[in-house]
Amino acid sequence: MCNSNVKSAGVAQIDGRPVLQPAGNRVAAPEAARPLKKSLQKSLSMPASLDNAAAATTCAASPENTRAADFARAAAASLLPPPTPASVSAKATRVSGAKVAAARTAAAAAAMGGLDRSRKPAKKGGAAVLPVVTFAGLEAYEPAGSIAAAQREHVAMAQAQRKMRIAHYGRTASFSRVEGKVSATATGAAELVAGAVTGHDEKRCSFITPYSDPLYVAYHDEEWGVPVRDDELLFEMLTLSGVQVGADWTSILKRRHVYREAFSGFNVDAVAKYTEKQMASLSAEFGLDLGTIRGAVNNACRISEVRRDFGSFSKYVWAFVNNKPLSPSYKYSRKIPVKTSKSESISKDMVRRGFRFVGPTVIHSFMQAVGLTNDHLVSCPRHRVCCSSSA
Repeated sequence: MCNSNVKSAGVAQIDGRPVLQPAGNRVAAPEAARPLKKSLQKSLSMPASLDNAAAATTCAASPENTRAADFARAAAASLLPPPTPASVSAKATRVSGAKVAAARTAAAAAAMGGLDRSRKPAKKGGAAVLPVVTFAGLEAYEPAGSIAAAQREHVAMAQAQRKMRIAHYGRTASFSRVEGKVSATATGAAELVAGAVTGHDEKRCSFITPYSDPLYVAYHDEEWGVPVRDDELLFEMLTLSGVQVGADWTSILKRRHVYREAFSGFNVDAVAKYTEKQMASLSAEFGLDLGTIRGAVNNACRISEVRRDFGSFSKYVWAFVNNKPLSPSYKYSRKIPVKTSKSESISKDMVRRGFRFVGPTVIHSFMQAVGLTNDHLVSCPRHRVCCSSSA
């Protein structure tokens, strides 16, 4: 029996002396417990994905600790909840530094072996966006700070453009640009305006734009608003004002020489003698409306009658404004009306005398053209010139 106990017992060293011990009293060496403690501590402190890779490495290095590593991995899996897409996205959003987020994402993807590099960095809003990293069926995105900044920049630019449009509403180009354009086409008109301008802040009337026809600009600078007292010129402007209804002054001014040739230079006595045959011939030759020609001939006859009563057509017209041009002093072109009470009273008297094409709107346009009213804006240099010429 003693022999069996001796065989089954082991020899241990206690204080340098050999001591027999039974097999049931053996205690595992302290080195055997260390992997269990380290694995458990590492599993509790690291994410589950990294713990699995570390456990696999430990088991491969020391096969005798496989059981302890499995126990540690099971304990860690039971203590830590499984990751969810919401938690991963929230964690990725809270990352402040791009370098730290990229390092953690790359480390996790390398441990799982699921790093997806198929996507290339794309540019959106002028800033580079990091590619999407996919691992374990989850997606983590870099915070979209650059896209938000681009959107804020776009909104700020749109607001600035809107404020610029509001600030420049109703304004025109600078006087220097318009003057340069006129000088290339009408040098005499440009010199006249340049001599009248005394300040750099003065501009033409707002309906004169950089895209206005040079002929119309020259008419504005030389004739429009200048007081006229010649009967033939008054007859011409009355005819052109009637023709201008439904058209624009630019097209009328381009055909002005045609009207002058058709109506014998707007000689009142010559036009008043036109026969029906001559009117039809003029309509076919110059391409003018027959009703327009008949109206001009009728007005020439009425002017001849006014001459007998008032001495001249000029005295008759200027008597409505007491021989002094009206000066409303408008600041904005939108304030200029298409007709006034004065144009209505003149229209009524001329209709009573048998004139044609003399409605209130036509008469108001006629008054503006011959200087009966100075409708230049106060900011236009021609406003002061017309006032001085009338004085």
